[in-house]
Amino acid sequence: MYDMAALEAALQNTIFSGRLYYSAVTGSTNSDAMAAARAGAPHGSVYLADEQLAGRGRGDHRWESAAGQGLYVSVLLRPGVSSRTLHLFPLAAGLAAAEAVFRVSRLTVDLRWPNDLLISTPQTKTSPREPRSDGRKTGGILVESKTDRDEVAFVVIGIGINVHQQRFVSDVATPATSLDLALGRTISRQELLIALLESLERETCCLHDPAVTAVLPARVEQVSTWLWDRQVEVHGPQACTGVTAGLDENGFLRVKTDKGFVTVQTGGIRAAKTD
Repeated sequence: MYDMAALEAALQNTIFSGRLYYSAVTGSTNSDAMAAARAGAPHGSVYLADEQLAGRGRGDHRWESAAGQGLYVSVLLRPGVSSRTLHLFPLAAGLAAAEAVFRVSRLTVDLRWPNDLLISTPQTKTSPREPRSDGRKTGGILVESKTDRDEVAFVVIGIGINVHQQRFVSDVATPATSLDLALGRTISRQELLIALLESLERETCCLHDPAVTAVLPARVEQVSTWLWDRQVEVHGPQACTGVTAGLDENGFLRVKTDKGFVTVQTGGIRAAKTD
């Protein structure tokens, strides 16, 4: 459970003040936020749940959302920006999530373009003999939106972070962990939520400023080991295999393949399988 009065007090000087909506159980906080957005809910509305019965990630992948174990939150923004900046919101959200996790736990998040939060620490090994991996997934970001001609009518940023979970299903592409497991102690979901919303406001409020958006890709590159010199498989419409070569000025991923460079605008990446 969250202390809603304490949350309101902590966020009283933010765009989220008076706009926190909590459900003990819901289908999906992103679905709640999207429905509210279409009904006219205001900028800064936050939809929060202790449990999701139909939590989802990018590509409609299921997001396990056990009761009281993770942070499940979606934020509705009406940013008043051009639709040409829409692709920058996942990057800004990733930076915000990484900053919030570090603030409450001192754990360093590795951002895997475009929306995965990974943690690589000695504590993520299940045994001393296990080789160091590419990181275990502790969170993900799902951005959904509606545009009106050349402007963004609204953006919904959904963020799920594993906080208290101790066990995970094994049949997933990327092994998972939680903040508690990685750190070896219990993290406060309340503190994490406050840090996340504060960081998210800072990262998204200036996306209309060309000076801010110009440096965003470089900032993401600084907190990701995946964006340069990594052999990856790209999944999605531009599926390919190659070596990552950074983000371009728009925040799209460049991959060097046997046939030349591919600029990946949508999709996801995983470490390429080796023989």
